[in-house]
Amino acid sequence: MIADLHIHTRCSRDSLMDPARVVHVARTRGLAGIAVTDHDTIRGGILAREANRDKDFQVVVGAEIKTEYGDVLGLFLEREIVTQRFDDVVGEIHAQGGLAVLAHPYRRYPSPERLAGRVDLIEGFNSRSRRQTNALSMTLGRVSGKGTVGGSDAHVYAEIGRGVTVCAGEEIEEALRAGRTAGGGRESNYYLVHGLSCSIERLKGLAGADNGRR
Repeated sequence: MIADLHIHTRCSRDSLMDPARVVHVARTRGLAGIAVTDHDTIRGGILAREANRDKDFQVVVGAEIKTEYGDVLGLFLEREIVTQRFDDVVGEIHAQGGLAVLAHPYRRYPSPERLAGRVDLIEGFNSRSRRQTNALSMTLGRVSGKGTVGGSDAHVYAEIGRGVTVCAGEEIEEALRAGRTAGGGRESNYYLVHGLSCSIERLKGLAGADNGRR
């Protein structure tokens, strides 16, 4: 089973993607599942799950939460995460029965090695990260004994599926909890895709958008 476990929708400040279309695009690209992880909200994940009509396709509701150290992905969430302190975010995720993922560890974290033991999984591959950075992240997963996941970090449709998680078995959650996963994919042109999402954020700000949460 192959899934893209890091996708943003219009519910993020820097994406315009419609949750229902995200599901459609992911299915047409041969993915068996996705995680929608909008910035600081689960709204996009809920909308994507509601739009999914394929019993063989899995939609994981998640969020990407900014903390004082860096970003944490929460997977299998049902309620919004209301704090932004690293340990409290992880605690809230676990209180919901969710999984906490150290997102793109070498992009912002000052010392990801010290934090790896506090989360469940490491994002070993992120298509918006550079090859050398992804290599460090995969090594962190091995050294810390954590399972690794992969995601595109997609903000536009063209990115969906560029980063993936290979899951052993038919259930994404079961494979993640058992550590039977591996991340991989193709790196995107960082400057191009980052520039696109920054432009979207500026346009939405000028338009007074509410990040599409309604």
